[in-house]
Amino acid sequence: MGTIGIRELKARTSEIMRKVSQEGQQYDVTNRGRVVARIVPAPKRMTDEEFRAFWEEWERQAEETSKYWPKGLTAVEAIREGRDRV
Repeated sequence: MGTIGIRELKARTSEIMRKVSQEGQQYDVTNRGRVVARIVPAPKRMTDEEFRAFWEEWERQAEETSKYWPKGLTAVEAIREGRDRV
């Protein structure tokens, strides 16, 4: 992650934004030596096909997990039980 002063950012905005969007670079923006902001790439949006594939895999894993899940135990109870062990 790079660091860039606010004045330098103003002078090189197009270049910096190109590096962020095309190369995935990140920058801490400073003002008088203190970090005041961070520039990071926007998250990639899933295509419709990726979205459907994600949920199909989610459903497949849910079905697999349910084969081994103890009868009468809710997810909330399982989490609480796990926390009690810590």
